Amino acid sequence: MVDNYLNRRNFIKMMGLGAASLVVPGCATLDSQPKKKPNFVFFLIDDMGWMDAGCYGSSFYETPNIDKLARDGMRFTNAYAACPVCSPTRASIMSGKYPARLNLTDFLKGRRRGKLNPADYLDQMPLEEVTIAETLKEAGYATFFAGKWHLGGEPYWPEHQGFDVNKGGCERGGPYGGKKYFSPYGNPRLKDGPEGEHLPDRLASETAAFIEDHRDEPFLAYLSFYSVHTPLMARPDLKSKYQEKAKTIPSPVSAWGREGSRKVRLVQNHAVYAGMIEAMDQAVGKVLNALNQLNLANDTVVIFMSDNGGLSTSEGHPTSNLPLRAGKGWLYEGGIREPMIIKWPGVTKPGSVCGEPVTSTDFYPTMLEMAGLPPKPKQHIDGVSLVPLLKGKKSLPRKAIFWHYPHYGNQGGSPGGAVRAGDYKLIEFYEDNRVELYNLKEDIGEKKNLAENMPDKAAQLHKMLKAWRKDVDAQMPTPNPDYKPG
Repeated sequence: MVDNYLNRRNFIKMMGLGAASLVVPGCATLDSQPKKKPNFVFFLIDDMGWMDAGCYGSSFYETPNIDKLARDGMRFTNAYAACPVCSPTRASIMSGKYPARLNLTDFLKGRRRGKLNPADYLDQMPLEEVTIAETLKEAGYATFFAGKWHLGGEPYWPEHQGFDVNKGGCERGGPYGGKKYFSPYGNPRLKDGPEGEHLPDRLASETAAFIEDHRDEPFLAYLSFYSVHTPLMARPDLKSKYQEKAKTIPSPVSAWGREGSRKVRLVQNHAVYAGMIEAMDQAVGKVLNALNQLNLANDTVVIFMSDNGGLSTSEGHPTSNLPLRAGKGWLYEGGIREPMIIKWPGVTKPGSVCGEPVTSTDFYPTMLEMAGLPPKPKQHIDGVSLVPLLKGKKSLPRKAIFWHYPHYGNQGGSPGGAVRAGDYKLIEFYEDNRVELYNLKEDIGEKKNLAENMPDKAAQLHKMLKAWRKDVDAQMPTPNPDYKPG
């Protein structure tokens, strides 16, 4: 498909016709036409940790395409998911609102109990929310979704939330039908491919095909990988590759630590997970290569992000987030700090690095400003445009970033909330109302709790957190009368 298009372009060049010299009677030359709105390619990875790419420090996983994207764009070192689990973060990207404001605060459908009963929450993203896809579609964009949706059942699928095309998006939190990561998939929104076809490659092919079909109009291609979520399954060739690579790594002094009652992985050497990471990276490369082949790379903004921290304390413990603490399902940095890259050709300095704290609600207003579209202030009310950062400024006019997770995670985390203001981060644990305070600039691993030594700072941030919860009408967990310790 892509090659056929390039052949047509080459024929035009051979005939001595540059693109600007193609004139239709009664029309101006293309040079005089208004500048085309930028295209958007959005890669959302599932469960990828902050340290799970070479450009973020991994020496075991191989991610050449993601690393190149970082060299071509801006890499963010303090980027956050709005929640330590998937569905709420996904909703925050689509809506520009904090999960607490949406009352969609846990993955769908999780409801674990402990000392507290978890706060009630919605089982879908409401259709009343005007998604980023709907807004771009109204502005003339073709819109495409592939992969994991996990924001509600059939009435709430992507095609009802602003996407013209939906390839694989349904209510499932993982590839749980058929042969899972290999065809037949048993996915109600994705036709099975040839026996053994690999899901990340298939989703990339679908995305590349959509891009080719809509190369002459602005588009949003949103590739939301099922990778690298469980089940832990890799292509046999990649699994073998990393099994051999793992043998070359010196045995660590300690491969495991403790986080609460859970063991936590301290070293990256899981061969299957590494294979999943590389396959995802190859799929990213396939889409980026399509942009290059179609001469669309310079007209396309590329965004790369993960929906929560790497899985380190449960379900196979496949990755390590060190130097960050804990992982998916926790309000420590390992659960919420994410790899994030934005490439904005002609605007953002290639290879630049940004340390300003940003969060997943920020994409909505950012993309609108990039496209020259007016903001929707009643919709993306919790997001701040990142355009100033992408143009070289060092900070944003924001006082703090907030989290509210009134649930028990599968990975061992308990109900709590958090706020980051400047270098300081406070976590409140709802079971006993205790707080922990950390200076992330000096203590990225959250090892030294400063709450007792800095009571005024702790009180200041705690007050901010409680005021924010009131402002967004955050639903709180309640005592569980049936709870029995032990």
